[in-house]
Formats: sequence, structure tokens, C-alpha cells
Amino acid sequence: MELNVLRLRPNQDRRIRAGHLWVYSNEVDTGTTPLKGIAAGEQVVVQSSKGKFLGFAYANPNSLICARIVSRSPQHPLDQSLLAHRLKIALALRERYFDAPYYRLLFGEADGLPGLVVDRYGEHLVAQIGTAGMEALKEDIVAALRKVVGLASILWRNDSSVRELEGLGRYVEVAAGEVPDELEVVEGGCRFRVSPAEGQKTGWFFDQAFNRDLLMPRVAGLRVLDVCSYVGAWGVRAAVSGAREVLCVDASASALQRVQANAALNGVTDKVDTRQADAFDALRQLKAEGQRFDVVVLDPPAFIKRRKDMKQGVLAYRRLNEAAMALTTRDGLLVTASCSFHMDRDNLLRTVQQAARHGDRHLQLLQSGQQGPDHPIHPAIPETAYLKAFYLRVLPSM
Repeated sequence: MELNVLRLRPNQDRRIRAGHLWVYSNEVDTGTTPLKGIAAGEQVVVQSSKGKFLGFAYANPNSLICARIVSRSPQHPLDQSLLAHRLKIALALRERYFDAPYYRLLFGEADGLPGLVVDRYGEHLVAQIGTAGMEALKEDIVAALRKVVGLASILWRNDSSVRELEGLGRYVEVAAGEVPDELEVVEGGCRFRVSPAEGQKTGWFFDQAFNRDLLMPRVAGLRVLDVCSYVGAWGVRAAVSGAREVLCVDASASALQRVQANAALNGVTDKVDTRQADAFDALRQLKAEGQRFDVVVLDPPAFIKRRKDMKQGVLAYRRLNEAAMALTTRDGLLVTASCSFHMDRDNLLRTVQQAARHGDRHLQLLQSGQQGPDHPIHPAIPETAYLKAFYLRVLPSM
């Protein structure tokens, strides 16, 4: 079948040639190749202004990102065969870095399949589609996953608000097999149970696993505060790693119920306590109570989801970190993270330093982290590099 063509305007192919996968609607020569006649999710050919083949893409004329490159080979449009090939390449990377099958199996653009994310929980997969192009390939995706991975079940967790930008509805449905109400994660020798249908993301935050690994050798005998704890990945692992006492804080009662269940699963119930509260309120209350912690972990949700949120988001990060430092002991450790793409590494460190000066504290940066290798970064696509983590020694002002 002959595919529709999207021809770019003069000098608008530089990002694509450099390796980026996104085509913006204002880069298309709509006089020559109108977007109006193209259906959302339809596969197209992207050409330079001179008609040179740049790649196969799927399109969405209703989105600012009107096309996403899926193949640069004229012989290989996106089909079930190419899906399986990309999955095999992705699986090989994860098997190289992980001893057990608990990881993000597929990370969208960075793994050559923009708009598709798949998390692996042993023999169970939870997948998310964020674009109309991938939605059109649902059946092929399931067939490729079953062929490459071999599994018991697949759950579509397509309930993200991002889908609305593509004109897609939200839903959660079983794609294959029988999906248990709870799935198990094994990380750092600890076991966790999560809800694939109701939890945040797909039930677990795999991207922080390697950052948690960095902290655990440093917590033995210490008092730890885990803010925005979700189901206790940082806090429960700290307790298992020898922390004297752990307090997990989260606004969600159901998340904190899972913290307690996961603490029991790992035999550390006596070390783990919980407090349900907004992070800012909880930090304020703990300060009023005169409490102090040797280690404070801040792993908040994204405060900056859009560029226009920048000013208020930076202020939120500064306030949160300042409140956390007020609770650290005289030679405490602050682990602070941001998953906001728009909050780059330098800006986050600068913001945390401003918080320290405002609170009359001195910081030493000991280590830094990023998303794990199951969330590979595409060097030509800055948007794939979103997670930052800093390990900071907090001292009185010098």
C-alpha cells in the first residue's frame, strides 16, 4: 500500500538528521503535503524539502508533534516484524544489566518505539500507550510481546492524561492472560507487592532502582525519613539495609497501607512507621515536634510538567528541600530527586543550594544519579533524560 508523504519545509530536517524522532506541525510543508487528509495514527513517509527519504513515521495531524519517526530504513516500515526486532534489542540490554526480570522492558523513543512503554514484573507485563500511532498497532504489539518475551499476562494501563493530547480515551484492560490483582517486584534483595491496575505509573518506579542502590550501604544504624514514599521502595529497603528507624510519609492512605504490607513482607514492621500527610505539611509538623533524621529522602512527583509551570515549580522544589534540611541532623544526608524534564540538573542543584543558604546550611555534593539503564537516554532526544538525584551532606553554615 502506498503511504502518504509528509514533506518538510526547507532547513527543517536538521533535528531529524541529528537523530531526533519528532516532527512538529510547523516544520511540515503543508502546501505540498497537507496534514488534513491524514488520519491519526496513520503511517507516513517523511521527506526533506528536496524529496529525500528521511524515515517512516506515524502521524497525528491533531497534535503539535504531528509525526514520530519509527524507522530510517526505506525497506523496513513499522510492522509486527520490526516491533519484535526492536523488542529483542531492548530485552538484550535489560538482560545484560539485571539479574532478575523486574525492570522497564521498553522505554519509548530511547528504544526506537516512540509512544510505547512496557514494564516487566517477572512473567507479567504492564504496557502503556501514549500516542495514536501505537494505539493503531495494539494487536501487533501484543503479538510481538508474546513472541519475544514469553509471559503469563499483559495489562494495558492506558489511563494517563498524556493520551488526551493525542485525542485518545483512557482505559485499563487485560490484553492477554490473567492479570493478578497484585504483582511482585524484587529489588535489592527485597520483595514488594504492587497494584498494576491502580498504582501510580504501572505500579512501581523502576527508574529509581539504581539510585536506591547507591543509598542503601549508607543507612545502617541511622534514622531515615522517606518523603513521598509511595509504597515504600526507599523506606522499606532502608529498613532491610539496617536503618534503625524509618518514617514513610505520603498523602495516599492506600500507598501507606502497602508500605506496611511490604514492611511485613520483608520482616521489618518494627522499624517502619507511616504518616499520611501532604509532604509540605508533614515536614512542617515534624519540625514543630522537634524531630531529626540522619537521612532524608525527597522523591516527589513532577512539580514542572509544562514549561509554563517553571516559576512555581522551582519555588516548590526550593521550599521542599529547605524544609527537609531543617530536619536533618548536624551531619545528615539529603537525597533529593526530580523527575521534571524541564528542571535540568544544574537548575535543580542551584535551587537546592539556594534552599540551603536560606536555611543557613552548608552542602557538599557526594554523588549524583540518574534514571537506570532500563530507561536509556537517547543522546539526540533531551526529553528522554528526565530523572536527577543528588546525595548531599548537610552541615551547619561555615
